[in-house]
Amino acid sequence: MTDPTSPAHPTPAQLREPGTPPPVDLTWALSQMSGLLLSRETVDTALELVTTLAATTTAGTLGAAVTLVDEHGKRSKAASNAAAEQADALQYEFDEGPCLTAWATREPVRIDDTTTDGRWPRWNQAVSRLGVRSVLSTPLVTGDESIGAMKVYCERPMNYGPHDEQVMRLLASQAAILLANTQSLVEARRLSRQLTDALAGRDAVAQATGVLLAQGAANRQEAFATLAATANRTGRPVEEIASALLSLVATRNNDHADN
Repeated sequence: MTDPTSPAHPTPAQLREPGTPPPVDLTWALSQMSGLLLSRETVDTALELVTTLAATTTAGTLGAAVTLVDEHGKRSKAASNAAAEQADALQYEFDEGPCLTAWATREPVRIDDTTTDGRWPRWNQAVSRLGVRSVLSTPLVTGDESIGAMKVYCERPMNYGPHDEQVMRLLASQAAILLANTQSLVEARRLSRQLTDALAGRDAVAQATGVLLAQGAANRQEAFATLAATANRTGRPVEEIASALLSLVATRNNDHADN
């Protein structure tokens, strides 16, 4: 006789095989994320830790990955295995799927069974052939911007439940801050290099102008006009022409010193 107290549908916890270790303690997981924030690791290292935490804090996970969406397009980073990478690639190919929807709507998306879910028919059909049956994807949101999504895949249907969704929300929140800070650091370094190059170029132009004055230019305007004319004629930047002139002068001075 059927037990009337049993649920009509098994929960994700009931579907997990006996002896399956429980998810990693969430406090430990979040502390790892905080430690990475403080250590300013590289983007790739950060994403590898994100996917590792996602996979180990959700029981039964086949694979995990992060999707980043920016001016360079949609791409997967730090996929934990080939299955996760292939499942992501199918989303980009069909331009549909739970991960892209989570990114666009900024809301978590869960699939209990890809063989019966009808929201993304082409992707569900293709990914079920890879052995993926259940999915949980959570957006990476920082401020007013959605920068991507984090997702986990499982070979069993109905593997993920409300607890897994809560865990992924917390991890995604930390991951979004991590990625935003890392990207800001990269951008700051890029701008710093540009500023350094610009200042170096300005100094080269100023010194080259002084050289031309010493060689007989009437004033600074005429000296700069000479540099600009050479730049226009050769199709090279003024800063490059100035640096070339300074190198030529330095070489001549060294030759004279040797003689």
